[in-house]
Amino acid sequence: MTGRGFDATAAAYEGFLGRWSRLWATALVAATRLTPGARVLEVAAGSGQATHAAATAAGPSGRVIATDLSVEMLRVAHAAPPAAPSAPVAFAAMDGRSLAVRDETVDAVVCLLGLMFFPDPLAGLAEFRRVLRPGGRAALAVWAEPERAPFPGIMVEVLARHLPFVKRELEVAFALADEAQLETLLRDSGFEDVAVGRESRAVKFESFDDFWEPIEAGSRAGAALRDLPEPARLALQDDLRARMAAYETQGWLVMDCETLLATGRR
Repeated sequence: MTGRGFDATAAAYEGFLGRWSRLWATALVAATRLTPGARVLEVAAGSGQATHAAATAAGPSGRVIATDLSVEMLRVAHAAPPAAPSAPVAFAAMDGRSLAVRDETVDAVVCLLGLMFFPDPLAGLAEFRRVLRPGGRAALAVWAEPERAPFPGIMVEVLARHLPFVKRELEVAFALADEAQLETLLRDSGFEDVAVGRESRAVKFESFDDFWEPIEAGSRAGAALRDLPEPARLALQDDLRARMAAYETQGWLVMDCETLLATGRR
């Protein structure tokens, strides 16, 4: 697993996915049942959508460690203004499969839309459990099935059709979009009191351009998109525009998108 792909798009990521993934951040953090003074580890923090939600829940007497493979992503997260009052936040580059954190030292682990990108999610979950104190909880969110998460679902479908050489890389976004599979992974990694639910949020775009421009600038396929000849890029845009037309409401694009929210106790 490498952070290079995200390093290249870190500055644009907030406009691409960051402004939408934060819709699930509060529910994710709440699922850990944090109390003031808690010590929280965030894995695959990205540009910090859940970081400050966790810091607010932990309060000034708590502490949050935000980790990610991408140093550039962490720089973006660090630059975001914290809510007040909130816990101090430390930022550290780490691989979620091999966390530089001592055993049984945190009260909660959160991972927002990150675990599906792990080459070995089971290894990641085992690490989450290792660093938790007894009774501590992990909470993670992953995209639901593409048809129930049309924002990434349609984007991945169309991009994969026009850019078949990145199809596998794109489709990994839905690698854990199965409730039974996700529950099994948590149980197999040693978690107890496992629960998997669904969280739906309305995702809104002011226009098709508001939807398209961040994809070109901040998605993992952005470089491939920019390298396309102009006729091919326009054909892709037209295809995507046609697929998104079903979600148009008074000029806006509005769609309900779903994540699977899973929790487990050490």
